[in-house]
Amino acid sequence: MSDLHLDIKNLIIDSLGLEDMTAEDIADDLTLFGDGLGLDSVDALELGLAIQKRFGIKIDAESKDTRQHFANVATLAAFVASKQAA
Repeated sequence: MSDLHLDIKNLIIDSLGLEDMTAEDIADDLTLFGDGLGLDSVDALELGLAIQKRFGIKIDAESKDTRQHFANVATLAAFVASKQAA
């Protein structure tokens, strides 16, 4: 597991108060919303703010691609890495 993936998993757990979970409980390809981890739109807002604060990046909530970036930990890590490289 990469450091970025682990950071994102821990950020999900901490920012959303998922005390009964560990990073190992969240697979890189586990869907974050709906049937996967079960996050909802309020969780999406909180997670988006936490990602922006932790990694110092800007997330455009109106972008049609944002939903795809938040599909799972792997896509979120790729998004964060691309924003940090820019």
